[in-house]
Amino acid sequence: METGNCAGTAPEAGAVLYDVELERVGEYRAKVGPYLLLRPLGGGREWEAVPADVRPATPAEQLSAKVRAVNDQAVRNRAEPVNGPSHEVCRPPVPVPGCTECAGLGARRATARAGFDWSRETDANVLLRSHQLRDHGA
Repeated sequence: METGNCAGTAPEAGAVLYDVELERVGEYRAKVGPYLLLRPLGGGREWEAVPADVRPATPAEQLSAKVRAVNDQAVRNRAEPVNGPSHEVCRPPVPVPGCTECAGLGARRATARAGFDWSRETDANVLLRSHQLRDHGA
């Protein structure tokens, strides 16, 4: 396949190509009618490219696309959604001094945390927060 001209031949499956028209790097998936079907390197929605507008991606373009894919994946995998709760809500509740129920739930949370039982730790946080809202108005 010559640079800047894929009109005559179909690239190899998995070839990393640069769509000059859209200024995007994609992996060759298939030929659909007169178009080449490309997909972003990290996955995502495929697009059709005119073969004359496609060339092999340079190493720099490939690297840039791979970095973008890793960054996009990291954003998608964040524990907290982009429009999620504030960090204040995500902090574990602090037991109210002198309250035996708060102290018990705080101890339950500490035991779960020490045993690396994140599910029980979360349960204790939920129960502690609910108790504080109900009984302490916090």
